[in-house]
Amino acid sequence: MVVGKWNIKLLGPSLLPWQPVKEAGRQIAVLMSGGVDSSVTAFLLKEQGWDVLGITMKIPVPAFAGTSLPLRRQGCDTGNRFDKPAAAGKLTIKRGCCGADAAFVCSKLNIPHYFVDVTEAFEEIVIKPFRQSYAMGQTPNPCVDCNAFVKFSLLWDFLQEKFGVPYLATGHYAKICKTDGRVYLGKARDKAKDQSYFLYRIALEKLTRLVFPLGELTKEKVRSIAADLNLPVAERPESMELCFAGEKNYREALTDTRVNQQGDITDMQGNKIATHKGIANYTLGQRRGIGFAGGKPLYVGRIDAGTNTIALGTREEVSRRTIKAEKINVLIPEELVAGRQFFGKIRSYGDSHPCKLTDVNETAMTIEFDRPQFAPCPGQRLVIYNSDDNIVAGGTISTKTAV
Repeated sequence: MVVGKWNIKLLGPSLLPWQPVKEAGRQIAVLMSGGVDSSVTAFLLKEQGWDVLGITMKIPVPAFAGTSLPLRRQGCDTGNRFDKPAAAGKLTIKRGCCGADAAFVCSKLNIPHYFVDVTEAFEEIVIKPFRQSYAMGQTPNPCVDCNAFVKFSLLWDFLQEKFGVPYLATGHYAKICKTDGRVYLGKARDKAKDQSYFLYRIALEKLTRLVFPLGELTKEKVRSIAADLNLPVAERPESMELCFAGEKNYREALTDTRVNQQGDITDMQGNKIATHKGIANYTLGQRRGIGFAGGKPLYVGRIDAGTNTIALGTREEVSRRTIKAEKINVLIPEELVAGRQFFGKIRSYGDSHPCKLTDVNETAMTIEFDRPQFAPCPGQRLVIYNSDDNIVAGGTISTKTAV
């Protein structure tokens, strides 16, 4: 992807300028959100002898009142220098989700920090497709697109151009494994926190220069390290909503009025049974908050944007064994062979399940699970792993997924 097309801009250093003292092979940029994971990542890399550069993306997110934090510096507007002494006690700052906290952590760790404005690219590559997918009745995964096309593509290329830093690190819970001259992307030790699912679309050639220091750590250990360092983000709660929605309900980021128009609720055979309040309020597999009681557990099994209808079915009716994925990214090409057994995931949470690759070409693959999978969502992602917990391939679940 062409960096210049997206008007990506480097803002001034938050405090310290980038002045590396080690050779390029020991220089690394850390993408920092201001959370505990990326903060500990920066600390660990510095302890390991890297020249560390902290980077925070400026994205189109509404500002909201932040929490009170003990600050050493003030000047909290994104991109300003932090060059004034802080007032005593605690200050209340106003920030977006990816803002001032990261700069304060870098100041404490004596690490240079910069903001990079990626608002135009983020709007076009992440937010716009997210809205379009919901308007089509699909369930998108904007975090995958952000990782693949913004963080680990455009932004990384930009950082190499501006700073010459060859390596990149994040606070993701995943592993980069190097064996016999090959590099693999795999699950983290802490399976409950594993985030490899969100990373499957990273280009294979990028893996050699990617570092995930938290891959061998548990979340509890990471918080313990942050607490020992007296980092103000040590007890910061997990982010549960989309960053560009200001950590509010993701539906606040939807702007197409069609997704909030009332329509029919039907059974899986097409018989009208109730009225819904807009397809944006429903996802496949949803049971609660539907507004219809059928005398037995019913789940959203189909969303049709063309007719503005949703269909309800039993768990069996909304489950599928055969799932097709399109726009695939392959990380272990020699293993992606029809007939082979793998372990597949159709959503970020939960375990991976045994499955077989039944068909594959350059752009798509079809997987048959040993057992039916509950409510696969078109627009979400299917990721398959080998027996070593390394990602073989992944793709976007197709609307053509069969029973």
